Order: sequence, then C-alpha cells, then structure tokens
Amino acid sequence: MDRSQKADSVATLNAVFNEVGVVVITRNLGMSVAQSTALRGKIRDAGATYKVAKNSLAKLAIADTDYVGIGDFLNGPTAIATSVDPVAAAKAVVEFAKTTDKIEIVGGAMGSQVLNADGVKALASMPSLDELRAKLIGLVQLRRPRSPSFRPLRRPSWRASSLPTPTRLLELKPRAIFRKIAKGQA
Repeated sequence: MDRSQKADSVATLNAVFNEVGVVVITRNLGMSVAQSTALRGKIRDAGATYKVAKNSLAKLAIADTDYVGIGDFLNGPTAIATSVDPVAAAKAVVEFAKTTDKIEIVGGAMGSQVLNADGVKALASMPSLDELRAKLIGLVQLRRPRSPSFRPLRRPSWRASSLPTPTRLLELKPRAIFRKIAKGQA
C-alpha cells in the first residue's frame, strides 16, 4: 500500500467514523473464511458494515472524531463493525460471537462514550431503532378515548373508527397508508 492509498484509506475511515452511531471493535482469533463470510453477511443484513483495517490507519482516522477513545482497543488482529443505528452492529456481532469462540468483542463506542466488552453486550440487548418505533406506534392509539369525560370542542370531520389500527399501519406501505386514510377505508 503506497502513501496515497493510505491517505485515501484514512480519509474513507474518517468519513465513516463521522457518520456512524456506534463502533464495535472485535478481535479475530482464527476464524475460517466461511465463518468470516457468515459474519459479514449477518452484519450486512443488520444494516451495518464490517471492515478489517490497519490499526495504525484506523488510529489516524479516529483522531478528529468522537471515537478517539477507542484507540486503545486497536492492537492485534482487530476488525471494526459500524452502523448508523446505535444497536445494529453490536447486536449482529454479539449474536455471532455466541455461536463461535473464534471472535472476541474487545470494546467499542457510541459517540464519545467508550464501551468495554460488557457495555457492547448490554447495548446489543437493547431494542433496535425500528423496534422502538414499532413500540411507539403501538402505544399511540389513533382511536378516540372511550371515556365520556372527553369531549372535543369541535366535532372532527372524520370518525376515529375509520382510521387504521397501529398494527395495520405497520403492514402497509406508506403510499397505501395515505390512500386508505384519504379514502377513509382503513
């Protein structure tokens, strides 16, 4: 790798570190090619990325980012898993680490907050951003309250029973949702 390729690699890694929500550092303990391919597939399916980078270049790339604290984890045969969703990369790596002893979770960071291996495992146990959104939609009821004490000042032009239920909203595509609401066919 010549000097210009190294500079490009550092710039690319720096751009990645400035965009992501979480970084997980793993140590390879002799994974086979098939295991490595399976890990990359699981991470890709979770919406995250997994990259083996030179430790010295990764340390240069984190210099101007929130992830400066993970520099101590970058020694030995390491790889970097990143994702915009604060839980996706951690969840994928932890699930894969349960199936094999050939990968070790060294640590990571979520923004400027440095996490040890136990912190990454705790982060992986949290619900993902999509799961939280689904729970929020489930909690928000689009139907009017059944209590007679609630009386709107002005009667709405639509009926609450004509709105789709939160679970039905999750099944529909966005355009279908708007069409159904506009037609009052939910």
